[in-house]
Amino acid sequence: MEKTKSRKLNISFESDISLTPGRKLKEMESNEAAEKSGSESKGRIWEFIAIATIPIVQVFGNSMLVPVLPEMQRQLGISKFQSSLVISIFSLAAALFIPVIGYLSDQFGRKMIIIPALVVYGGAGVLAGFGAIWDSYGVIIAARAIQGMAAAGTAPIAMALVGDLYKGGTESKALGLIEASNGSGKVLSPIIGSLLVLIAWYASFFAFPAFCLISLLAVLFLIKEPKHEQKQELGKYIHKIGDIFSKKGSWLITCFFAGSLGLFILFGVLFYLSNILEDPPYNIDGVVKGLILAIPLLGMVITSYTTGSLIKKKGTLMRWLINIGLLLMTLALGATIFFFKNIYLFIGLLTVSSIGTGLLLPCLNTIITGAVQKSERGMITSLYNSLRFLGVAFGPPLFGWMMDRSDYLVFISVSVLSLITLGLVFFLIRPPRKVS
Repeated sequence: MEKTKSRKLNISFESDISLTPGRKLKEMESNEAAEKSGSESKGRIWEFIAIATIPIVQVFGNSMLVPVLPEMQRQLGISKFQSSLVISIFSLAAALFIPVIGYLSDQFGRKMIIIPALVVYGGAGVLAGFGAIWDSYGVIIAARAIQGMAAAGTAPIAMALVGDLYKGGTESKALGLIEASNGSGKVLSPIIGSLLVLIAWYASFFAFPAFCLISLLAVLFLIKEPKHEQKQELGKYIHKIGDIFSKKGSWLITCFFAGSLGLFILFGVLFYLSNILEDPPYNIDGVVKGLILAIPLLGMVITSYTTGSLIKKKGTLMRWLINIGLLLMTLALGATIFFFKNIYLFIGLLTVSSIGTGLLLPCLNTIITGAVQKSERGMITSLYNSLRFLGVAFGPPLFGWMMDRSDYLVFISVSVLSLITLGLVFFLIRPPRKVS
């Protein structure tokens, strides 16, 4: 019988199970959290983009038509005053309708208001375009009033939506983005309007639906709104709004006034600059004029976004930036009294003033949205935006009236207004160290 030589077979196993399961579990949780954080970050970027489209659409509603007005006067045989109503009726309708829309957004949800508003906005643009083809000034004005009502459901409600979606520093960043998008729209719209006039003087009206469609799709598919609270009875709702103003009215109204003044001055000085650029010795118009007007606005856009990213919910920092912003506006506008005839220095001073506005507005937005609960936020932000619209609506006409009397009157008036607002803000707006 043959002997069998035995051999030792070495077999080893590698296990995925750690001898220290606690550490392994922590590593797995850490990886999952990192993946989730990355996914949320990507989703948030797309949300930010969707939110940014809403104020841009609103701004295009007025600013894109400014280069169109002279040609509209010639084609329809209307006066300067009649053509200016194409701008003013939009802003006035929006200002009057915003509080109603704000209440409805608190009752039914933000997207339930923004989506129909964008549809009506685009449809009214088509109606205005056909009114232009039919040489019907009445149809154009009626369509512009409808567009203004629809505009009430865009950027003002987007501000309340941001307060619902985000907290802390993310909310401040998103509100800064809204102001930056608003400013970007102001930069781009005169240039786009000037280019569209080359196709047809009424082409801008038909461009509105395209911009609205982009924003509509972005809001529909990229923004997930939090679950809306139950509807409130109108009487209780009004009582709550009254309580807010009785407790916080002094500084809240000051915030409203400061925001309205910022846009009143911004649009007024741009109107002034636009007019003097077309007169001798400059004789600049069209796209080149649009690019020059973009310089101060670009300063505001960059500052707004940077401010929104930095302030987070730091109440003390916001108070400092609001006061610094108004101080810059006061000093820059005061200096224009002496240097408005030097065009290069004048544009530089207007840019400094616009940077001051860029410091001011995102801080005001954050303080106002943080002042109230979600269920009343739509009304409060709507009242604020209503006053902002009035500032935009009355800026150019009042600056035009002052220009007819004296250039010095223009800049003395706005400097004094800025100084008075700085005093009110310094004494009345004192947010807590951490804005809720």
